[in-house]
Amino acid sequence: MSLAQERNLRLVRADETAGPHVRLGDVKLRNRLVTSSSLLGYGVANSKLIPYGMSPISQLVPLDRFGAVTTRTLTVEPREGHFTTKDVWSLGELPGLLKYYGRALRQVDGGWLNAFGWCNVGIDSYLRDYYPRTRGQNTIISVGGFSTEEFVTLVDRINAAVPAGEIAAVEFNVSCHNVNFDFNAIIESVLAEAVPRSNHPVILKLSPDYDYLQHAKLAARHGVSALTAINTVKGLRLDPRTGTPLLANGFGGLSGRAIKPIGLRVISELRDAGVTLPIIATGGIRTFDDCREYFWAGADAVSLGSASWFASFPGYALSPLYALRIRSLLRRMENYRPPRR
Repeated sequence: MSLAQERNLRLVRADETAGPHVRLGDVKLRNRLVTSSSLLGYGVANSKLIPYGMSPISQLVPLDRFGAVTTRTLTVEPREGHFTTKDVWSLGELPGLLKYYGRALRQVDGGWLNAFGWCNVGIDSYLRDYYPRTRGQNTIISVGGFSTEEFVTLVDRINAAVPAGEIAAVEFNVSCHNVNFDFNAIIESVLAEAVPRSNHPVILKLSPDYDYLQHAKLAARHGVSALTAINTVKGLRLDPRTGTPLLANGFGGLSGRAIKPIGLRVISELRDAGVTLPIIATGGIRTFDDCREYFWAGADAVSLGSASWFASFPGYALSPLYALRIRSLLRRMENYRPPRR
């Protein structure tokens, strides 16, 4: 029996005792509303007073009610990227934190431009220090690497620490623009070698700036369980006075309301091309109507990203209002059945 067959058998056995849920192939969600990678850090903060690395809204919305919570993208070794791995700051250090944010995150027309660059504590630290405190959530662990060997190592370490059926899935981020790497060179070998080793379902995250139709077909061929569409769109903003990029990385990933039409287009094109894998849609989702648009386009679940979790710093005072809106959306989505296509 292959590793993939053993994984599926364990998932079926775990499913026999599970409560109400939604199945997207092998991926088990509590409902069709999940959260996007990075917006909730590792699903838990080390500081209770101010949850650094997580939206302030996270303290006002029960995370265990989401279909799944996706982690920040994790790499084999800790990585500063264009930000910092530090997640506990004193009040006196806040100016330094704001300076970091100014280099990695900017609000733009209709959304946000970010270049955090996969800043994370590394897979071992996450599995040791964070994951044990989030077992009440349904988790999608996002992983990223620059070689097939790194993805194999990430899968092996998750297999060793997390029993089959204990998380929703592992998401392969092979499409991020903020790390300045051409993932086209490795994606097929990553899928061929890392997916069969995983004891957990694998989700492939697609970018509209890559050949997403080809990548989706590769995913189906190599046993990927579902797709996330879309990753952020590569973008650039310049200081109009000096012509220098606003972000330390130069280019960044555009998210928010501005990319919703792109997300809808990509999902529609995937379905028109005959892609049958389940799709988790993300890109500018904020309201129930946004969710329904994505379902009509062909999505099976939807993911809340920056449009719902980011705010300008003065806007954090409105966190309770944002939380009420998200709680209302959660209630509607917990029993929602998408229209038949």
